[in-house]
Amino acid sequence: MFSDAVLEGVSVESVWRKSQEGHRESRSCQTNPLKTKDACNQTCGIREMGTQTEKNVNQRTLDVDLGPLLDYPDLGQFLKRVEGVVIKELEKNLKSHAFDGFDVNWEEQNELVTCLHSLQYPEALELQLQVTSVSWNSTGSVVACSYGRLGDGDWSTEKSYVCTWNLDRRGFLPNHPDTVIDVQSSVMCLAFHPLQPSLIAGGLYNGEVLLWDTSRTDDPLIGRTGLTADTHTDAVYQVVWMHKKTQGHRHQVLSVSTDGKILVWQLDKEGHLVLLDGFALVTQQIPSNTKINKQGREDTAVGVTCFSFSHFDPSQFVVGVEGGYLLKCSASSQTLAAVSTDSSISLKAPAQFTFSPHRGPVYSVDCSPFHRNLFLSAATDGHACLFSMLLAKPLLSVQLSQKYLFSIRWSPVRPLVFAAASGEGELVLFDLAKSLQKPSLCIKQTANGKPVYCLEFNHMQTQLLAAGDQTGTVKIWQLSSDFKEQGAKELTVLDEIANEVAD
Repeated sequence: MFSDAVLEGVSVESVWRKSQEGHRESRSCQTNPLKTKDACNQTCGIREMGTQTEKNVNQRTLDVDLGPLLDYPDLGQFLKRVEGVVIKELEKNLKSHAFDGFDVNWEEQNELVTCLHSLQYPEALELQLQVTSVSWNSTGSVVACSYGRLGDGDWSTEKSYVCTWNLDRRGFLPNHPDTVIDVQSSVMCLAFHPLQPSLIAGGLYNGEVLLWDTSRTDDPLIGRTGLTADTHTDAVYQVVWMHKKTQGHRHQVLSVSTDGKILVWQLDKEGHLVLLDGFALVTQQIPSNTKINKQGREDTAVGVTCFSFSHFDPSQFVVGVEGGYLLKCSASSQTLAAVSTDSSISLKAPAQFTFSPHRGPVYSVDCSPFHRNLFLSAATDGHACLFSMLLAKPLLSVQLSQKYLFSIRWSPVRPLVFAAASGEGELVLFDLAKSLQKPSLCIKQTANGKPVYCLEFNHMQTQLLAAGDQTGTVKIWQLSSDFKEQGAKELTVLDEIANEVAD
């Protein structure tokens, strides 16, 4: 039988632990004593040398007393006589301002205008597309062009392109753009952002406005208006970037079209260009000093073909229209436009004043960056006109071409210089300091007389000028020193031209 039992515990004392506790050792280690040594060194050396030519014992001396020959009593009397007059003239020169603002130019003077590059995109040439617009980015190193058809665009799905070239890039190839963007409709105009070098805005023949970011290689398209009720119903002929501090990082673009609308778009977070503000030109609300044909309905749209902001008053701008007129407009206008078309916002009537017309549609206007009241215009009558904001009639009107003038631009560095692109294949450079009636230089852009459609000065590298033509070529011209170096008192001369003719 088995039963439970409780037994006392048994302990066994460790013999190994006791044996280890009895044997202990202490050890230490130290490096050898450190040896130190102080030493110093200083050089001190002085050396003096001198040399002197020795007297040449063989040198012959003249037995002539030169003292009388070195005494010119007449010279002394002359200096005493003219001393007062010379001092008076020196003091007069000290107070003179004749050379104020004169900068000495130590650079080599270049008297020639030369073609540096001829840029082409082979696929655009195969389709016989034309260069409709050119633009430089904010660094001045990249030029972009749009391909399309200025004269015979249509609503088809014919492919067009936006191309960019970095002229400073190593391995730059004129026939191989750095960026090629395929577009589903003819691109009529484009513009680089004034501060961000990779952003481009473009206007299409179908009325859309698009934004591209060339730093995004996978899909550069970042925004578009889409085909909505707010979208232009006719071709977009110019886009302009707007950068207001109050809008932060939201990009705004202004577009003009021959549907009579001037629209301001803002990019939202979803990549849509949303209508923010807008204006409309209709015959009913054009100032009464014009003779625009007002037959038909009073809400007939006046087609806008070109646009330019004032550099001195951001609320003031000038537009050119299909009827040949130029209108001074105000962005702060609160008068509602009499339009019957649907729009998500109320469009305003901006026109305030009408200038004397060209004899054909106005293709280009440009406000002076140096004078608050002056602007240039170019039209199909071949005339370049200089207007003042204060007068209806032009201050100057010069026929630069027997055919159309497609583009006109002020120089960014010479207040008296502007350039125009002609339908005869020429670039015309005009210097008002030399003549008020004759151009200073006419450059053949195309050998076969094909029209030059667009041009732009480089605001950073001011010796460069880009021009695009009907053959699909963008030429980069290097300007001579005469066209890129401001002369003395040019601003004063510009004021005198405006005031003298106005009086």
